[in-house]
Amino acid sequence: MYLDSFFQSNLLLFDFVFVTYRFINYKPWRWRSSTACDRALEYKIGEKIHGFTINQVTPLPELFLTAVKLNHDSTGAQYLHVAREDKNNLFSVQFRTTPMDSTGVPHILEHTVLCGSMKYPCRDPFFKMLNRSLATFMNAFTASDYTLYPFSTQNSKDFQNLLSVYLDAVFFPCLRELDFWQEGWRLEHENPTDPQSPLVFKGVVFNEMKGAFTDNERIFSQYLQNQLLPDHTYSVVSGGDPLSIPDLSWEQLKQFHATHYHPSNARFFTYGNLPLEQHLRQIHEEALSKFQRIESSTTVPAQKLWDIPREYHVTCGPDTFATDSTKQTTISVSFLLPDITDIFEAFTLNLLSSLLIGGPNSPFYKALIESGLGTDFSPEVGYNGYTREAYFSVGLQGIADKHMETVKNIITRTIDEVIEKGFEDNRVEALLHKIEIQMKHQSTSFGLALTSYIASCWNHEGDPTELLNLGKQVTQFRKCLKENPNFLQEKVKQYFKNNQHRLTLSMSPDEKYYEKQAQMETEKLKQKVDSLSMKDRQQIYEKGLELRTLQSKPQDASCLPALKVSDIERTISFTELDIALAADEIPVQYCAQPTNGVVYFRAFSSLNTLPEELRPYVPLFCSVLTKMGCGIYDYREQAQQIELKTGGMSVTPHVIPDDSHLDMYEQGVLFSSLCLDRNLSDMMHLWSEIFNNPHFEDEEHFKVLVKMTAQELSNGIPDSGHLYASIRASRTLTPAGDLQETFNGMDQVRLMKRIAETSDLKPILRKLPRIKKHLLNCDNMRCSVNAAPQQMSQAGKEIENFIKNLGRSKKERKSVRPHVIEKPDSKPVGGDFINCPQIIRKLITDPTFKPCQMKTHFLLPFPVNYVGECVRTVPYTDPDYASLRILARLMTAKFLHTEIREKGGAYGGGAKLSSNGIFTFYSYRPFVTSYHWVEEPLSLQRHKWSMSSCGPS
Repeated sequence: MYLDSFFQSNLLLFDFVFVTYRFINYKPWRWRSSTACDRALEYKIGEKIHGFTINQVTPLPELFLTAVKLNHDSTGAQYLHVAREDKNNLFSVQFRTTPMDSTGVPHILEHTVLCGSMKYPCRDPFFKMLNRSLATFMNAFTASDYTLYPFSTQNSKDFQNLLSVYLDAVFFPCLRELDFWQEGWRLEHENPTDPQSPLVFKGVVFNEMKGAFTDNERIFSQYLQNQLLPDHTYSVVSGGDPLSIPDLSWEQLKQFHATHYHPSNARFFTYGNLPLEQHLRQIHEEALSKFQRIESSTTVPAQKLWDIPREYHVTCGPDTFATDSTKQTTISVSFLLPDITDIFEAFTLNLLSSLLIGGPNSPFYKALIESGLGTDFSPEVGYNGYTREAYFSVGLQGIADKHMETVKNIITRTIDEVIEKGFEDNRVEALLHKIEIQMKHQSTSFGLALTSYIASCWNHEGDPTELLNLGKQVTQFRKCLKENPNFLQEKVKQYFKNNQHRLTLSMSPDEKYYEKQAQMETEKLKQKVDSLSMKDRQQIYEKGLELRTLQSKPQDASCLPALKVSDIERTISFTELDIALAADEIPVQYCAQPTNGVVYFRAFSSLNTLPEELRPYVPLFCSVLTKMGCGIYDYREQAQQIELKTGGMSVTPHVIPDDSHLDMYEQGVLFSSLCLDRNLSDMMHLWSEIFNNPHFEDEEHFKVLVKMTAQELSNGIPDSGHLYASIRASRTLTPAGDLQETFNGMDQVRLMKRIAETSDLKPILRKLPRIKKHLLNCDNMRCSVNAAPQQMSQAGKEIENFIKNLGRSKKERKSVRPHVIEKPDSKPVGGDFINCPQIIRKLITDPTFKPCQMKTHFLLPFPVNYVGECVRTVPYTDPDYASLRILARLMTAKFLHTEIREKGGAYGGGAKLSSNGIFTFYSYRPFVTSYHWVEEPLSLQRHKWSMSSCGPS
């Protein structure tokens, strides 16, 4: 997987747990002693363990962890172990990979090492382990200057198995030529069995990168990095330029592995509650003991600073969803900043970036976004710390060409104003409050977030332990502000006003962009084909047949490690839930957890009474509800209060399928927020004001929010085309499918485009108070709270006050849909529930609904296709559901992966079964127009399946 600088480490993991309910009867909570941290604190500096020497032991109580730094004695490999009482243990190994051309060698190598190794020579052990493991995460990433291989699991035996596979893959890969052909690039006959058919380019990474460069934001980001840091590895495309990938040879790939994938150039990271000694022994014995230290030559030199600023212009494909076809230009001004290994300076500049561009109170939001010149900030806006020297970028997208100079002047003027006026104290405090919440917030993927967070700094010899010591950095920052009130203004003057290493990058659409790209690829192909001898052509034909035979041949995976039933815990821990009625009518679910002083609140409100004509506008209503102001606060003051008192407040449409009937569902809106326990009262007061007194009067600000929403939806299509195709394909299979398309599908993208194109938004704005009347009351609501046990009493009081302060309908509103079924929630398991309140869910159904077949194709300007085909199966509680879920995994691993990715060359595809009973086949970024792979596995009643695709004509 290729990472651009948009990479974020918030990865969604699906955790399935059994739940029990009980009535209010709190038990004393015992915090588990952090035994993993205690064990780590016992290590002594200089202690030697299995070929490693301990260099540092650092407790970080703010993050509830202890960091242990080590070095491998004979190879010099660096190692960081983070001991934390978390059973979701993680391993990663990263290598500094610094290509000097755009052939994509580190990216193709990342794919190829996972295709078989000395100990595990079967083809594709990485994907085959998905069916032999309980991993909560498995992947690999190629960044601009490093390659990272992480996995996580909660099972100790599984950890050892995966560690063995990963170590052998990266240090002892087979690197077979046919694997290079499959994963990288190859010349192959369009029909591999017909030597008379034309030769074409194929390859997984080749197609992946063709798809990546259909995204205009990625194009802009790539050029920004290449032009701002032009002297070394950042001047090339580490993921690979499709026009340069065919210049890479198999020999060059093997040489790159030999010079970069060595323990002397490696950084190991482990996280969780498993014993460190076990990890060290296995890593030493299975890998590092077979190497000796070498001098690594992968260091990235400092970028030579410019004497004068530079400008650069690029072109891209047109955006068919742009709200104004004459306003598709993007421009930004970017400034090179200091080395990211200067940790406090990087921390300061990151905070400064947030002050400059974060939210409606920031100077650049006021000056650029609210100018009306564009639709949203330019890509890469803000601080970027993924390269050795960081950089800051700010600009606008969706502007007219004639306004480029105006935007540049606004940026210059805004910098001058910030130097003169500085920042309000409240804004600084809001940012420091955000950091405090980030340190306390728990996540199932905390280990993965840590390894991603430290990767860039550690890659350039920065101290990862120092980077994790956020409390120390906050203390030092406060001290600097106290000693020098102009501390931040001086940084703005130093790094922005007086910085000559400044790049102005502009990008505008070219109607023939994709045609020109295709022509350049055709010329590249012709150049390659013309240079072939008859012997070369014969070898290509024979190799193509050999590859196809190998891809179709059943693989013996018996060499791979696998879990036994005895390795898996026989019981699953239960999560206890309390249910009580607030204000004698609203059910509230309480869950006591060790949340580190954070309180999590959620509420669900039904949409059953909302008139049909208002339903398409619910996503827009949700998007702007917390951004328009409420009560005594205008939208700027509201944003400030949200930042000061909460960790964020979100509102989203929510469709919940019934677990026992495909034709029933619950529709509503989900309200979510979190805060530090000391701010619970303030957070609930904000929700009260949002529910009772939302502002819907400011048409100018509403126009800004509409443009930003429409732009974000349009920008998301290249990365999510398969999701849009799947949502559309499921539209006619269940009653809830149409609503999902309305809320989250291409219908919503098109609606927002039309709204953003409208000059008079008053008619749209008038719909929002009408939606509010049906939604923002407690007529059909339920809530949930997660907090520490000692906070539950106070939380109960705050929720009670919140419910009592909510408005109620003056008259009973009837559901718009005539068929509403009241259904009790799942019956609690165990305990005494005589007095336990029952949650009643009001489900929508349509007795006249008949599933039907539909085929749809959306024409998009991208030279890639996205396909989704959906099949109506059974509900979640049906006895066949579990079997179908396993079938989806098996079809992906045993059939679709081979057909779509290995043979077809698409970046990915597979099958999945959702909780709504819809079985989905999908593929993304294939460059073929035939989708026969979808129909081959199917033998269905035709009215039960539906298909949708996005791509070129």
